[in-house]
Amino acid sequence: MENHTQDESLKEHLLATNEAFRSLAQQHAEYSRQIDAIESKSHVTDVDELEEQRLKKLKLNVKDQMNEMLAQYKHSSVG
Repeated sequence: MENHTQDESLKEHLLATNEAFRSLAQQHAEYSRQIDAIESKSHVTDVDELEEQRLKKLKLNVKDQMNEMLAQYKHSSVG
C-alpha cells in the first residue's frame, strides 16, 4: 500500500511540475471522455466501435508513456 501512495504522490508532483507529463495526463483524460461518450450512446454504430477501439489504443499508449516517465523519475531519484 505504501508503494501505491508513493506512486500517487509522484504523479501529483509530476502533474504540478512537469509540462510533458501534465499534457499526457490531459490527453488521457480527453480520450477517456470520448470513450465514455461513445459507450453512453443508446445505439453504437460500426464507425463508433472502430473509433472506440482507436481511442482505447491511443489512451493505452499515453498511459504507457506516463508510466515510463514515472519509472524514469523513480530511477533517477533513487540514485
